[in-house]
Formats: sequence, C-alpha cells, structure tokens
Amino acid sequence: MFSGLFAISLLFSASVVAAQSLTAVVCVAGQCLEGYTNTTIGATLSAPGTASSLLLLPGQYTSDTNPALLHDLLTSSSASLTPSPGFSANSSVTLPLNLALQPGVVAYPSANFSGQASFTPLPAAGTNTSKQLSAGSLALASNVWVAMSAGTSNNRVVLWNSVPDTSQLPASALSGSLTLLGMQSSACSPACAGAGVCSTNGTCVCPTGFTGSSCETCASGFFGPTCQPCPAGCKDYDQGISGTGKCLVAIVSNPPSSCNCVNGVCGSNGQCTCNAGWTGASNGTACSQCAPGFFLDSSGNCDACQLGCTECAASTGDCITCKSGFTQNANDATSCIASQATTSGGTVCPDGSFSNGTACAACSPLCRTCSGSSSNDCIICGAGTYSLNGSCVSTNGNGVCENSNMVANNNKHECDACPAKCTTCGIPNFSVASTVNQAQCTGCLPGFVLSKGQCVASCPSGTFLSPTDNLTCTACDSSCGTCVGSSTFCLTCANNQLASNGSCVSSCPSNTFSSSGSCLACHPDCATCSGGSFNQCSSCSSNLPVLTNGRCLPTCSQSEFFDKTSSTCQSCDSSCSSCSGAGSSNCLACSSSSQVLRGGTCVSSTCSSSSVVPGLGLCLSDLVQTTAAPSGTSPAPPLPSITGINAPVTSTTSTKPRSLAWWEILLMTLGCAFIFIVVVWLWRRQARKKRAQATAQFATAKRLHEHGSWRWRLMRFGERLFGHKPSQRWMVPAESGDIRLEKLRAAEEARHDRDIEKLIGSYEREPSPLPSLRSHDGRREVRRKPSPRTSLLGADAPRVSVGSLTAESLYTEITGQARRAPEPRQPVGKAADLLPSRFSDSTYATSRVHELLDKPSAPTPAQEYARSVSRTPDAPPRGSYWLKPTSAGSADWLQPTNTGNSKNPFLR
Repeated sequence: MFSGLFAISLLFSASVVAAQSLTAVVCVAGQCLEGYTNTTIGATLSAPGTASSLLLLPGQYTSDTNPALLHDLLTSSSASLTPSPGFSANSSVTLPLNLALQPGVVAYPSANFSGQASFTPLPAAGTNTSKQLSAGSLALASNVWVAMSAGTSNNRVVLWNSVPDTSQLPASALSGSLTLLGMQSSACSPACAGAGVCSTNGTCVCPTGFTGSSCETCASGFFGPTCQPCPAGCKDYDQGISGTGKCLVAIVSNPPSSCNCVNGVCGSNGQCTCNAGWTGASNGTACSQCAPGFFLDSSGNCDACQLGCTECAASTGDCITCKSGFTQNANDATSCIASQATTSGGTVCPDGSFSNGTACAACSPLCRTCSGSSSNDCIICGAGTYSLNGSCVSTNGNGVCENSNMVANNNKHECDACPAKCTTCGIPNFSVASTVNQAQCTGCLPGFVLSKGQCVASCPSGTFLSPTDNLTCTACDSSCGTCVGSSTFCLTCANNQLASNGSCVSSCPSNTFSSSGSCLACHPDCATCSGGSFNQCSSCSSNLPVLTNGRCLPTCSQSEFFDKTSSTCQSCDSSCSSCSGAGSSNCLACSSSSQVLRGGTCVSSTCSSSSVVPGLGLCLSDLVQTTAAPSGTSPAPPLPSITGINAPVTSTTSTKPRSLAWWEILLMTLGCAFIFIVVVWLWRRQARKKRAQATAQFATAKRLHEHGSWRWRLMRFGERLFGHKPSQRWMVPAESGDIRLEKLRAAEEARHDRDIEKLIGSYEREPSPLPSLRSHDGRREVRRKPSPRTSLLGADAPRVSVGSLTAESLYTEITGQARRAPEPRQPVGKAADLLPSRFSDSTYATSRVHELLDKPSAPTPAQEYARSVSRTPDAPPRGSYWLKPTSAGSADWLQPTNTGNSKNPFLR
C-alpha cells in the first residue's frame, strides 16, 4: 500500500515539475536525457551556435565521452562552463574535466537537487558553528561528513553521502527542520581534537588560541577549555587548557636593569636616580657602589661612616681618614674624636661651647657640641636633631630625616641610609631608644615586592601579591597553602585537602582530576578523565560520543553507527554504506550502485533507459521528466529535436603524435646509460679474458709454472674432492727469490747453448759427391775451455771444430776459398725459438768463428792439390766441371777435371 501511494505521489510531483520546469538536456559521462527538470546541481555546458546547452552532473569527462552531442560540446574550442553553487570550474573547458563539489555541503530546498542551492564550505578557520538548514536534498563532497540533528530532538546523525531526498531517510533518524552541527574531512589520521577541523589535505586547522598537531592544547598566553587569552599586564599566568588565567608574576615597568642601574630608579629620560648612600662605579654601572662617607656592610647595605670620618673601610666601618680637627679614637677604630676647644689663655671649653680665641662662647641651641656659633658648626647635634650634610635636621614620627629618604641613627647622631633595595623606609614608633636595625622598607625598587618590611624578589610561600598595589605580599587564608589573587583563592590547601577552582574540598568533583594537591579540569573533549591530556578520557560527552583508546571522537567509521546503549560502534547492515542504527531499515546510503534509498531501506532501482548516477544515489531518469503531462494538467511544450543525443562518438583513425613526458625522457636516458655501461663492462671483461690468456701463454712458454706436474694435479683433485674457499685455495709454496733466479739463469744459459749448437750445426752439411777442397779425415778439433755453460751441458757435450765452423758451402766449392764469415742463419722450425734472449747469438757466433779461422794451420791435402793444379798452365780453371757424354751422346753426370784415373783426387 505504501509503495502504491508513493508511486502516485511521484507521478503527481513529476507532472507538476513538467508543467513548471524548462526543457533541458541533463548528462552524465556516457548518457544524456532530454526533458523537463528543475535540477541545478553541477555545471551548465554551452557553446555559441549549438542548439541546446547541457547540464553536466558531477563526474569525470574526457575527449572520448559519449554521446556525440556531449562529445562535440566538450571538444569545442568555444565551449564554456557555468558552475552552480559549490562547484568550481574554469569558464573554458579543459579535458579531462573533473566536475566535483568543493569541500562542503550544498542544501537544496526541494528533492532531487532542485531549487536555489545554498553552499556551506568546510570551515577554514577551525571553528564549527551550528546552522539551520531548510533542505529537501543534500549534496556532500567526497571524503566529507556532516553531523545533523532534526527538530528539537537531541538525536545526532552523521551523513557520509549525498541525500537526494531527505524524506527517504529513516524516520527515527531525521524528521523536521535540519540543523548542521559540524562538518569534518575524513582525511586526518589521527582524528582532530574537538576544537580542530580536519581539512582535505589531512591536517587539522586550529581556531585562535589552540595549537598542536590535533589542536589539543592551548597556545602560550591562553587558558581554559576554550583557550581564551590571558589578561594583560602580567608576565606569568596560570595558563594552559586546565589553567585559571590568574596572574602569577606581574610585569615590571622600568626595572633598574633597563638603564644599567643597580640600586636606583630609572627615569623617563633613561637616567638612574640612586638611593641615598649609592653612586656609580668605575665600570659604568650606575648606583653600584657606596658613595664617599658610606661603607658596604655585611648585608649589602651602604651605611654612613661615624661623625668626623670622611672615609671608612668596607665591612668593618673602620675610619681611614678623619675630618680636619678630628683625631682617630684609640679605643674605637670606627670613630674620630674632635679636639677640645681651648682659649688663648689655655682654658679648655666645656661641651656646649667653643673658643672664640680669648674666651669660651655658647654653641647654637641646636648643637650639643660645636666648632662655631651657627647651627652649621655643630659637631654633635642637640636632642631631637641629627646631622645631615653638615646641618642638624629633625625627624618625623617614623624617624625619617627632614627633606630626605634617610632614617635617623641614634648611635651615630646622624641620618643613615635605608637598606639597599628600599626607596623609602622608616622606624615605627621612633624614639631616642630606637635603633637603625628596626628600620622597615615602605617602598621598593621596580621588580621587588614588600614582605614584612623588606624588599624581596618574590612573595614567600603562604603569601600573595596584592592586586591593589602590586607591591605588598599579603598572607593567604589559613585554609590555603598557597593562594593567588586573593587570600581565599587557594592553589593548594592545608589539612590534606584538595584545591578545586580556588576552594578547598575533600575530593575532586566531576570533570576534574587530582594532581599535586589540586583538582584540575579535564580536557574539554572528555566528560571524565584520568589526566589532563586529550587521550586520557574515561567517558565522553554527547557531541564527541565515541570512546576509542582514551580519546573521544565525533563519529564511528562510515560503515558503523554509535550504539547509545553499549556506548560502542556497531557495524551497519551489509546493504548500507552508512546507517543510523541496526538492521536494513536504518540505511542512510546504499552500498550497491544498483540500489536506491526508499524510507531508510535500499531497494533495486527501476531506472527507465538510464542508470543510477554515481555519488548522487538516484536514477538519471528521476532528474528528467521525458513523458507528456497527464490529463487534467496544462500541456507541456513539446521537446525540441536534438541530434546526436543518443549517437555514439565516431572513432577517428588519425593519430596525433604525443609528446613525451619528462619522466619518460628520464627513463629513456637512464636506460641508454645502463645499456652503455653494460656494453663497456662486457668489453672490459672480454679484454681481461684475452689478457689472462696471453699471460697464461707467456707463462707456459717461459715455464713459470708447471700445472701439469703430478703435485699440481694431486692438489686440484683434493680441492675438487673436499672443496675450498677461493681465498684459501692451496697453492704450491712459492720458491725463494734466489732459487727462482738461479733456475731462470740456468734456463737462459741452456737455451743459449742450444742456439749456439743450432748455429754451428747449420755449417755441417752432407758430403757432396763433387770434389772437396778440405779433408774429412784429418779434421782437427778445437776444444773450448771449460765454462759454466759447458758444465751445465755435461761432459758429453759436442765439441766445436774448425771444420764444423768452416764446413763446405757453395761459395767454397766454386771459389776454392773458405768463407771468412758465418753462414747466413737458417730458418727455425719452432716459434718458441724466436723468443728473446738475454744473449746475442749472432755476435757470439761471429766472434768465435773468426777466432778459430784466424789461427794458422797446416794445409790439407786438398789445399796442396789445389795449389799444384793452379801451377799447371794447361789446366782448366780451378773448380771447373764438365759433362761426360754417355753412349747415347747425352750428358748424364758431372765429372771434375784433373783427377787422374780416380774419381776422388783426395784419396790418391
């Protein structure tokens, strides 16, 4: 029945809207509807020359957004936006366009966000104030919640989402006129204290007087739960969020230190006026030492010297210099005695008289003793008067000398200075029996207070500074241990009682806690507490009801509600994204995007040709009436025909080159640098491998290490069997330097000997079938002298002979003369023989051959034969050959001439 009545009322309201509203096109990203509407949320998109303007609902819009009508306006260069209250956008369209509500809440007088909107922003000054709202619907910015109450009830409800129709909220939650109690952003963690307001950037904004990351304490100079400013004219207060604001130390105006003064008063001109008995010191500090005629006693006061003494010692007061006509008293070092007056005849004048030369004359009535007839000639003043600057003056009833701030001293018969920090002083009930130590201060230097007749820096315990004169320390009431402002405003109490707001009580009242004998107020966030901090709450007030980890918070999380019965947060029903109570009928917003709120219950939407608008909680078709007005009502104007309202965006194949972002360029640069580094590293690695191979080949050629030995193979087998650490690989112990050098020397000498043998062997040839000029039978061997090299080669080493050094060659066979130089080097067969040596084989061989050839020797038979042939005139030239014809007439062998019958003339 309820649903039927609701449908009838909805159709009726829709017809009224259709009859009274204007035609418009309302769009979200992906869909537009044309019809009659009063909705004003969002922004109006228009462009010159277009058939109709569009009302854009909150959302994200890009250059690919459908339909074609919306796409054409968004991409038009002349398009402009007109935002509604609470929305901020540039007049020109820049894609992508994020149309969103500014931090705050917008109240609409009618449902479905219709009517003239009223925007309330999130407080920027840190102060939440109550505000009456006349709202049929509410739009909330994302991450913002508001606390509301309805009518006169104290029911407090927290809204986290937009409400398209306040009448659809649970009846137990909000009914009647709405009141905005507070607004916060949910971005702060931890949450702000009660005085602070969370901003969208996640920081707490504090009102004036509050400070701290959560606005939990008072700033300096503020006190009380509202952090109000302390009164003016005070240096130190009872400040802080639990303080009373009472003045503890008053501000001192013109203290002596302000004009570089110690015992004086600073004037308006910056000059210091010294107290009696004080003068400036040599270091420039004013009124810091005793004036002439005064001395510094053990109490720090400047006392006057005795009569007749112009200078006396500090502490003791012993007279250093006496006045003219006075002599120092032998029995009292502090005093000087006046010389007795005598006449010219030698008569001694008695007290009260003086000598005028020939006789004694009476002193002035003001003088007790004198040196002349006037009152200025008194040595000791008469009764009731006291010496001051050479004159006798009287005193008042407090012993204060006439026309001065000095007090009478009966012992010295003169006026003496007041104590150091006193500007004025007196002796109560002064008489001839009064002593100067009975003097009491009646005025003090700025910065000092008067306590029991003395000037002190601060009032002692049990007294307070009287606010009437800011000078006198007054005793507290007997019930107080300490007090401030008045004698009965106790800061601490006697008899083990507790001071609470100036009074003494036996136990602390509610909303306070005990600390050091006083009852201090709880933090304003707490109802009761165990300490003064904002996280020491024991119970909470109604405006901050949620107690969590000692803190009082304004709300539970979005998916929870505060249960007053248990004073705890309870989870909402699964169909609710936020709620005001248990069950599915207390929803304030729906968790499913396909559901809408109806009377506190989330039901499936019945959107016609549309869907639920994200963030608004209603169908797009609920905002736009597309059907004609029902019968009985005034007809609605026909809807204009608009092209492209349902057409999708046509895709284009043209691609516009996109410029690279800075981070893409940076990544490409880093990638190229990495590839270059890898290539260089690989190249260096390959070069090191090649260098290692060349080093190994050199070591092998030089035989620096014999890896093929049985010891090396045994060690490598053990390492493979048992394992080893690279830094602990077992190697053959290195030989000493001398052994290695000796082995290297022996190897070089052995190689040198091999090279010499090769050189000598190059002269040895196979016997030629042709006649030879040298004998092969009687060769004389030339033995070399023993040397270290021959000793290394052994006793059986081959011997070098002249014949081997002068073996036959083609030159010898043709010319018959032995070569006087070594035969050219023959090519070697091994590349290892080309390795450099420390010795020069050619030089050694050449010098050795010449040494052997230059020795005289007997001619051989071949040489004798050659000489005989050369003496025969018909003999053919020496060394000539001819061909012997065969029977066939062709020459088939060579035969030498002049050999007789033998083919070998050397055997004849």
